[in-house]
Amino acid sequence: MISNQFRLNEILVMFYRLFLAFIFYFIARTLFFFYNSDLLNVDSFSQFMSLAYHGLTFDRMAIFYVNSLFILLSILPVFKNTSQGYQKLLFWVYIIPNLIAYSTNFIDFIYYRFIYSRTTIAVFDSLEHESNKTQLLLNFLINYWHVFVLCILLCIFWVYLYKKVKFKKPIKVEFKKAYWISSAVIFVIVTIGFVAGVRGDLKKTTRPLNIIDANRHAEKPEHADIILNTPFAILRTIGKTSFKKVAYMDEKTLQENVSPIKHYANNEPSTPNIVLFITESFAREYIGTFNRDMEIPNYVSYTPFIDSLAQHSLIFTNAFANGYKSIHGMSSVIAGIPSFKDAFTSSPYPKQDIESLVSTLKSKGYDTSFFHGAPNGSMGFLGFGNILGYDHYYGKTEYNNDEDFDGTWGIWDEPFFQFMRKTLNDKKGPFFATLFTVSSHEPFKVPADYEGKFPKGNQQIHQTIGYTDYAYKRFFEESQKEPWFENTIFVITADHTNQVDYEEYRKLVNRTAVPILFYTPNESLKGINRDLAQQIDIYPTLLDLIGYDKPFRSWGRSLINDTVNKPFAINYGGNEYTYQEGNYICRFNGREVTGFYDINDKGLETNLIRKKNKEMERIEMKCKAFIQDYFERIIDRKLD
Repeated sequence: MISNQFRLNEILVMFYRLFLAFIFYFIARTLFFFYNSDLLNVDSFSQFMSLAYHGLTFDRMAIFYVNSLFILLSILPVFKNTSQGYQKLLFWVYIIPNLIAYSTNFIDFIYYRFIYSRTTIAVFDSLEHESNKTQLLLNFLINYWHVFVLCILLCIFWVYLYKKVKFKKPIKVEFKKAYWISSAVIFVIVTIGFVAGVRGDLKKTTRPLNIIDANRHAEKPEHADIILNTPFAILRTIGKTSFKKVAYMDEKTLQENVSPIKHYANNEPSTPNIVLFITESFAREYIGTFNRDMEIPNYVSYTPFIDSLAQHSLIFTNAFANGYKSIHGMSSVIAGIPSFKDAFTSSPYPKQDIESLVSTLKSKGYDTSFFHGAPNGSMGFLGFGNILGYDHYYGKTEYNNDEDFDGTWGIWDEPFFQFMRKTLNDKKGPFFATLFTVSSHEPFKVPADYEGKFPKGNQQIHQTIGYTDYAYKRFFEESQKEPWFENTIFVITADHTNQVDYEEYRKLVNRTAVPILFYTPNESLKGINRDLAQQIDIYPTLLDLIGYDKPFRSWGRSLINDTVNKPFAINYGGNEYTYQEGNYICRFNGREVTGFYDINDKGLETNLIRKKNKEMERIEMKCKAFIQDYFERIIDRKLD
């Protein structure tokens, strides 16, 4: 008959199956560390095991979420729950959700090197506008086949271990009072355990853990990504947005600490043409002129042309991106709107009137164009460009020659640069043109005719950086022959960073280090500026340069004349805000400051929070004020 002992056997088998999930999550965490150890800065095996121990909490929550139906079906007192048919049902209810969720961990073996955080649902939102999803997936499977093979092998091994342990079949099925009582007790106990497992405990004051809670156990911000697992990061961000108002201070204190409205009167009004380049993955690390003061051993530059152009330009060698994705770069550079935990463009709020370079320059009679060689609509650029109000969008469709398609992202940079030049020749001016490049990106290919022309370097991206640098060279060689060239301001920056070769750029803060360069043919802008700078400073700087005579919304500052607002930089990574100003770097998780570091401690090695002083207190208030005003203006639709 079915006895209490037999029901206990059912529960033990269920626990065994759940225990398998913990084992395989640990394996995935170990492999994640193996693939990204140079970025995760773990000092010892014991430190890794400590982080893995804290990761059990987040593993448990993910595993319980994914297995909620399996657990329910396993404990229900169903008289056929040990039959072959019912066990087949349980097998599929267990295997399908677990293997799908588990496989997402393998994304971050590679993708972590691009975004420096665990993948969340926002990553999948960013793929919504991609028309070549299948091609991107195929490229990933081909280029990173070893990750795919590892995933398949581990999934097969998981299935094998699941099937190794089976129920003992009862000799006789007989339902007695003890069976139902034991079933009820088991149901209550398991339910309470499940609720406590997904919440953390059963206290009323305890809220379910979120991504930022991993930082509680992290000595370094990047350690939180070892503690986390990707299924948890995805599940905890489904249907959620970080765009919520915060109230760190009253309105009077807020106005004392943030200046969202700028009005410059440093230059006479003028209408030069403006060409703005947002260069895919063009990290500061790759450009020699921006690294002369870094004292990096055996440093190699991959940008001979940009290095030469920089000699005749105003460059900012201490600049940072305000996000870590391409769409983050677009909103930061053009509209002065950074993205933090979630992209502004994938929030509920981008569809509003937004004051930007586009709107302000159009008010002065500029023709405005956005160039992007990818399939029209890729990355959400077309949609956001329409919100900003660009007059023209030139993509792969307008280029109209698929012979120059790279097979993955878009038209090769060199011909597309020339396409923009020729298109600008037909503009009467003044014009504002933005070019977002595509070639310096995974899968890191160059046109067949250029194989072997550029140094391979130590990272896959180095060759493509050389190719994009060559595209710049050809563009400027040809453009200087055009009548509009002499009356044009050129700006070069990057959307975000990419593969890292030098230890200096593995440091957490430097992982967002990008170049900012202003060039005018008459060399009226020239020199090296080592002050803090950021992408959101480009918008106000350009309006200052042309003598824009009206107040405008900008959280950034003019990099050439603003003496009122001190240089600063803000972005989000490792589940916390990073705010740099003056002598310190402030780390803030949205609830409390977790650390202060010397401004030169880009690896965040020595936390000075116990030595908090007046300047630190001021920087903390500036950081909180920025965030409070940011969310308030976006949510209240006050971006115009």
